[in-house]
Amino acid sequence: MVLSFKHTRMKQFTLIISATALLLFSSCETLNQAAQQVITQGTGTLNPSAAEIALGLKQALENGTSNSSQRLSAQNGFLGNVAIKILFPPEAQKAERTLRSLGLNQLCDNVVTSLNRAAEDAAKEAKPIFINAIKQMTITDATNILLGRQDDAATQYFKRVTNSQLSEKFRPVIQNSLGKVGATKYWGDVVTRYNQIPLTADINPDLASYVTQMAINGLFHEIAQEELKIRQNISARNTTLLQKVFGYADRNRAN
Repeated sequence: MVLSFKHTRMKQFTLIISATALLLFSSCETLNQAAQQVITQGTGTLNPSAAEIALGLKQALENGTSNSSQRLSAQNGFLGNVAIKILFPPEAQKAERTLRSLGLNQLCDNVVTSLNRAAEDAAKEAKPIFINAIKQMTITDATNILLGRQDDAATQYFKRVTNSQLSEKFRPVIQNSLGKVGATKYWGDVVTRYNQIPLTADINPDLASYVTQMAINGLFHEIAQEELKIRQNISARNTTLLQKVFGYADRNRAN
């Protein structure tokens, strides 16, 4: 009996070490294969191992961030989403109201559309940054994220480790896109027309910085929605590993 117990414990230990190696060295493209290997070799216990937790969370995050990036990079990904649609910069909203009161609705609409088109253009650059962050995530990171009390714990993790990279990557794309989609011209027309109105303070905010930050905010908003969906919607857990890992998280939260 003692020998059998030791053999079982050694098998579990070997399994965890093997899965940890997979976590460190496998690419995200092989993540599902690695997850299936852990499940197949596992002991069949109700609670997941630390390695299964990490693999399951990474699988969920890879799906969620890919979905978010793909959705936002499509036409109207930003413009058609009321929650993240990019409007005039706050310091220019008075100017917008004034120009609309003068019948310049089309000019203002052109600005809003072009700002969102620039953000949609940049969103496709986000996926490889998130994939890299997922690959670098440790088992401890994954466990803390899964079992933490915050429904957006993974989103907050991404904000900490990817925000500066996203800003660096997004800004040149957005700067280029603003010119490509006509935002620079439309914005120049808005500034010129508004600054010609007597008794108004001149406006000229840094449009590229503003759109970059708003695009990043929108991306994190969508990732948070994806995270919430898999935490709260059982039907979103579409693999055996996800069901096991997030079911375990549900039980821990209930206690």
